[in-house]
Amino acid sequence: MEQYAAQFIESPLMNTFDKTPERKISTLSEPVSLIHSPSSSYGSSSFKTNKGDSESEMGQKKKLGRKSSSFAYRICDHVKLGGPKLSQTVKGKLSLGARVIQQGGRENMLRQIFGMSEGEEMLKASQCYLSTTAGPIAGLLFISTEKIGFCSERSITFPSPTGHLIRTPYKVLIPVKKIQRANQSENVNKPSQKYIEIITEDHFEFWFMGFIRYEKAFLNLQKAVSMANQM
Repeated sequence: MEQYAAQFIESPLMNTFDKTPERKISTLSEPVSLIHSPSSSYGSSSFKTNKGDSESEMGQKKKLGRKSSSFAYRICDHVKLGGPKLSQTVKGKLSLGARVIQQGGRENMLRQIFGMSEGEEMLKASQCYLSTTAGPIAGLLFISTEKIGFCSERSITFPSPTGHLIRTPYKVLIPVKKIQRANQSENVNKPSQKYIEIITEDHFEFWFMGFIRYEKAFLNLQKAVSMANQM
């Protein structure tokens, strides 16, 4: 456990543990390692297969229509999750885009925030939200062949051990080899609202939501876990 805990980015939220704690609800003042599960129904880790060449042209058109509608919904849902103040949400997205350009792309951003080892490959970087009981936190989810990293798009205020308030990005780092399983989930009341649940060997739970390209993010997560299991 101590070796695993040392893999986390040290921040006011990412304290290391001497032993595996009981699963509990997390708040912004607690370690982010324990994330409260949103209302959801667990889905299968496998993807649905396509119907094949016998599918009618009408069926194909309906399928494309649903896909387009789903994509449009995810964009709206992604923006809505940022909170009631649309101007602040848009400002955060523009700021994140500027940071990506300033740091030379998303792979360079991953390298600067979390570091990358020799031979490590970035598979996907997705805008999404980390689900917490204090509310969703917007940021970038990085998926590489060795790690899953999340960094908030804006700095968040935390109380320091000395009692002073400090502002720092909200970061999570999960070694891929420590992932026990990754699940697809959906909101029971809104099936179009999808989640990715990551459970580690030490029974920490992480919930990510508000993906614009949900399937691609989960596919690359599965790929990273599969590659780690083959090593």
